Amino acid sequence: MESNVWHDAFYKFVTLTDADDTVAALREVCEGIDQNTPLRGSILVAEEGINGMLAGSEDALAAFRTALLAPRFAGAFADMVYKRSACTRQPFGRLKVKRKREIVPLGIDGVDATARTGINLSPEAWRELLQQEDVIVIDNRNDFEYRLGHFKGALNPEVNNFRDFPDYMRTNRDMWQGKKVAMYCTGGIRCEKTSSWLLDEGMEVYQLEGGILNFLQQIPDAERDWQGECFVFDDRVALDSDLQETDTELDDVYNAAKDDERWRLQRAKRLSQSSSHADDD
Repeated sequence: MESNVWHDAFYKFVTLTDADDTVAALREVCEGIDQNTPLRGSILVAEEGINGMLAGSEDALAAFRTALLAPRFAGAFADMVYKRSACTRQPFGRLKVKRKREIVPLGIDGVDATARTGINLSPEAWRELLQQEDVIVIDNRNDFEYRLGHFKGALNPEVNNFRDFPDYMRTNRDMWQGKKVAMYCTGGIRCEKTSSWLLDEGMEVYQLEGGILNFLQQIPDAERDWQGECFVFDDRVALDSDLQETDTELDDVYNAAKDDERWRLQRAKRLSQSSSHADDD
């Protein structure tokens, strides 16, 4: 279905010496764009960088990208990658630009993803890696996201929160001796944070550059390797392998018999009715 609304997902680990000033500047940029087609979504800012999801017209999104190249941002976002997908309607209720302690909370102090991360693989290289027999592929997302869709053969850590993922890696790392370990997530940010921590732990991993969204955007026959749908943290709920919105609803995603997922379902419905979705990857 044609629409004049598009969705850009983006993030970058970069040291921001005054994150509060960056928040104010980003809010000014967004609010200064043509209010006939306002940008809506969520931008999180911390000393470690930026993590955002914005939706609006192509012109509005282009104006945002251009504004981030202005001297006021001192080149901090010059090479930031944007993953674009279509919307049948505006998937956010409002705009949020917020200061956070972390742009994605791993729950471990001292992890510096601005300094180093794991081995990034392009979507094409990732596809080649998936065919190798000595590879362990791990889904670095929540259990409900995996159930909705995942790469064929990927392991499901069955975690309910990103903060639980380090325990899974610590518990199972001895089982992967002699194997190549590869991770993926929705847009790449969770893997970058995790791989930075794993390097501190003496373990190097491969990661899908730009995550699932980049793979589906770059690979025309992505369904060869990807099965199911990709959960997204906005009112579209899920995308197919062509990055098109599906008919999946929130009740199809969460298992209301599980306490954590029942809470997520209730929260997601409230947010869908009143405002933009929360601060997940």
